[in-house]
Amino acid sequence: MLIDDRHPKITTAAILTELRQPLTIGEIELPKMLEVGQVLVELFYSGICGSQIGEIDGVKGYDNFLPHLLGHEGIGRVLQVGPGVRHVKGDDYVILHWRKSDGIDAVPAKYQWQGKVVNAGWVTSFNKHAIISENRLTPIDKSTNLQVASLFGCAITTGFGVIENDADIKIGQSIVIFGAGGVGLNMIQAAKLRGAYPIIAVDIFDNKLKISSKLGATHLINAKTQDAFSEIKKIIGDVGADIFVDNTGVPDIIERGYQA
Repeated sequence: MLIDDRHPKITTAAILTELRQPLTIGEIELPKMLEVGQVLVELFYSGICGSQIGEIDGVKGYDNFLPHLLGHEGIGRVLQVGPGVRHVKGDDYVILHWRKSDGIDAVPAKYQWQGKVVNAGWVTSFNKHAIISENRLTPIDKSTNLQVASLFGCAITTGFGVIENDADIKIGQSIVIFGAGGVGLNMIQAAKLRGAYPIIAVDIFDNKLKISSKLGATHLINAKTQDAFSEIKKIIGDVGADIFVDNTGVPDIIERGYQA
């Protein structure tokens, strides 16, 4: 299906062209057609996840798909839908998310930039306009706070998912959350809603700990100025925490987390 002439043919994007280097802001050319299950979306806001930082930094080694687009949590408006799309329609406000939902798992779009093919996955959000797979979009009410809504694409759902599904924490169980960034803060909120106690937030930044307190943490530990595991023991005692969640990926913290 040809993209309607009313919609942009060129858009602005942040492109990963080289690992461990700043993203390149450039004008990319959209494909001329929407394939089965593809949806053209105008982006309003995007979050940035630690996994994108990892991609930029090349933490998994050489990237075979350079140059490519990034971003998997955002909020936007549907401009046009491709063949077979049933779960979203034109002018819907939609959350962009990395996890599969209802609809077709479409072929990822390919863009053009300076005579090169720019690769993209099933969802990208570091571009003003994007072609997204139907099953990476969920419609929401237009009255929703759009900046907050973008976080439902990853940070909120990932944080709540860990607490609800993986930890399955019960009322009165203790939890230590090591790392109070975007995902960690949502784990704190979820733990509070599940009735956990105590909820111990650990981070190296006081501003994050301050937010943690507002969102439900009952105890705060700055691991830069305190021995975090000694402080955890003071709060919980020798019995240890019921749940320990690490958001840092630091091997030493993970190892000591088991011990805690």
